[in-house]
Amino acid sequence: MEDKMLTCKDCSAPFVFSAREQQFFAEKGFANEPQRCRECRQTRRAQTGSTAPSGTRPSFDVVCATCGVNTTVPFRPRGDRPVLCRSCFTAKVPVGA
Repeated sequence: MEDKMLTCKDCSAPFVFSAREQQFFAEKGFANEPQRCRECRQTRRAQTGSTAPSGTRPSFDVVCATCGVNTTVPFRPRGDRPVLCRSCFTAKVPVGA
């Protein structure tokens, strides 16, 4: 593999997609090349609040609307719909839905 010159889709500046980075992308199974330069990626992460390590989500404590058990969910409840624990949710949702 050789270094490639790519163009950032945000700032239009050219940046190097190094052979080492290409190897890393291939090992991780990434099919697409990066679209943003390092600076624009960092700026985008800062704007979206994506500072948590990859694969982690915020969790929110709730009480199941059906059985009353304390549980956590990966979204902020809005209050306009009941929130269910995993057991109650899987019991109500048909398989394959």
